[in-house]
Amino acid sequence: MDGRVRIARRGIWTVTMMVCVGYIMMWMAMPTAVYLTTWLPKLRSQLNSTYFSSQGTNLLIYTFPVLFVAVAGSLYLHLGAKLPYSEPDREAAKKNRLGRWRRPLMVRGPLGIVSGIELAFFSMFIALLVWSFSTYLHFFFSKISPSQIEDDGGTLWKAKLDRAALSLGILGNVCLSFLFFPVTRGSSVLPLFGLTSEGSIKYHVWLGHLVMLLFAAHGVSYLLLWALTGRLWEVLKWQHVGVANIPGELSLLVGLCLWATTFPSIRRRFFELFFYTHYLYILFVFFFFLHIGISYACIMLPGFYLFMIDRYLRFLQSRSRVCLISARVLPCETLELNFSKSPDLNYTPTSLLFINVPSISKLQWHPFTISSSSSLEQETVSVVVKAEGSWTRKLYEMVAFSPADRLEVSIEGPYGPTSTHFLRHDLLVMVSGGSGITPFFSIIRELIYGKTTLKWKIPKLLVICAFKKSSDLTMLDLLLPISDIPSNLSDFDLHIEAYVTRERELRTEDLKPMRAVWFKPSASDLRFGSKKEIQLQRSKLQTPTKNLQQTPMSRESQFYNPNTELESLPHRSLVESTNVHYGERPDLKRLLFDCKGSSIGILVSGPKKMRHEVAAICSSGLADNLQFESISFTW
Repeated sequence: MDGRVRIARRGIWTVTMMVCVGYIMMWMAMPTAVYLTTWLPKLRSQLNSTYFSSQGTNLLIYTFPVLFVAVAGSLYLHLGAKLPYSEPDREAAKKNRLGRWRRPLMVRGPLGIVSGIELAFFSMFIALLVWSFSTYLHFFFSKISPSQIEDDGGTLWKAKLDRAALSLGILGNVCLSFLFFPVTRGSSVLPLFGLTSEGSIKYHVWLGHLVMLLFAAHGVSYLLLWALTGRLWEVLKWQHVGVANIPGELSLLVGLCLWATTFPSIRRRFFELFFYTHYLYILFVFFFFLHIGISYACIMLPGFYLFMIDRYLRFLQSRSRVCLISARVLPCETLELNFSKSPDLNYTPTSLLFINVPSISKLQWHPFTISSSSSLEQETVSVVVKAEGSWTRKLYEMVAFSPADRLEVSIEGPYGPTSTHFLRHDLLVMVSGGSGITPFFSIIRELIYGKTTLKWKIPKLLVICAFKKSSDLTMLDLLLPISDIPSNLSDFDLHIEAYVTRERELRTEDLKPMRAVWFKPSASDLRFGSKKEIQLQRSKLQTPTKNLQQTPMSRESQFYNPNTELESLPHRSLVESTNVHYGERPDLKRLLFDCKGSSIGILVSGPKKMRHEVAAICSSGLADNLQFESISFTW
């Protein structure tokens, strides 16, 4: 049965790639004279149907291939979910033929950390834009007639400026056609190519900048042309046939307002402003459709259509309230939130959840990496929240200082990779700074389950974590779940090098116990991943406490206060494998180059400077065994 599934998936993938190649070739042919003067008129004459009229051609050329890939990708992923993990899969992954191409090729630049594969595709996309622009200019310049020259002020260069402005607008539409794919979280298109929505956010950022640059140049060029030819009245023209000027100007103004808040310096300081202005995309697309008409809008319609379907499904999921069971409160202003989960819901390590707390904001959704393992913790799903912004600080204060009997929470997700390849390495090194360690908890817990239950042959693990204060060491207590801990971790090869950078010794005066706060579920709450409401009288949620009273339970941190009595063998194993350094930063170059093994996987999550430093070390070529894993946690 597995063999038939694999053959079917291989056939689907082959056909889908053929359609994708044809789709790319269509984009290359689109600006040519042969396509514009011969193929397109012939297609329009043959595909001019009663229902679709002239739009039938664009629907077939631009929309059908994308929808076909989306449907085929869904079937491909569905069949892949039926395949169990097997050793041949791991051995095939260990060959890693594209390992060199996956290494960071650019580290410090406007594009951020870019691998060889990403740079190659980015270069090809820029080449497509250059090819399209130059070909459109050649075609449009050759079609300039004396009457057009007369309309544009009687000089040839003004007529050429008119055609150049039109070409810039067409290029903007090309970029807009791909803009929504990276932010379609539940789409099957990204996983089909081994991508995730979180890891593809940077592509959305790159395309967004290109879209607004091209559209801004398009609009400015026409304003300049109208001013030079004495036709500024064109600004107030709204044609009922063809291109309408006023909607285009409104679309550009809305897009510029949206674009202004996306730059990192503004987005990080005024996140709420960035968040709310991003909803202007609705007006941007609406006026864009009015500007160019539905026929040409079909070019960018497929990606936007998939995005709207995804957005609607996310809206349906977000209407339900999930059951929040408990929270672990750490002295470093950090929470671990534990939700009730359906045992049937499975997800891969490093997956994301988007969380909304209506009592804080009904509109704001914030992403958090799942810290639990669906294999190890079948009844719960957990996320870690660090009080670093206004929204997260309000949540921390609500839970830590004035907890209520019940906290209403909605969840979207999970979103993550369809599979992971951590087992292909001999050693897995996880480098983190501050709260950046939280994405690694799900990896460690998943490998604990694989080692203790499935008897996997897992790689050795090295965690290099840097914290500002010694109280932040309590985050290491979250390496293990609040329950479902395997009894024996003595043969689990994990070593932790923890660095406290701003303190030279343990500050005992700040010692505080870690607390667990329990919440009362409501009958209207849902288990995450289930459509059934919680049955209070039968729910397993009652196992931690008899009646889920909201009485905090205290426990000293084993990492922050190692002098306390170790309460269990698993905690003893983890504490004994931890080495804490005070008053210094990790020498990442020395630590990584000292790692031994034929294949060493490097994961990094933390401040931008740390991520760039690790990427630079892996791309230096001084150690061929360092494999930089292209998993994105921050953008």
